[in-house]
Amino acid sequence: MRYIENGAKGLSLLIDLNSDRLIYLGALAAALMMGAYIGSF
Repeated sequence: MRYIENGAKGLSLLIDLNSDRLIYLGALAAALMMGAYIGSF
């Protein structure tokens, strides 16, 4: 039972870290698209 609880904690930590990375990548992509849009004028 303790192994399952530790595994669930590790999995939630992994999801938290990856969601942070996905937010960062999304913000970077949005900034690049806005720069391309502004630069096209």
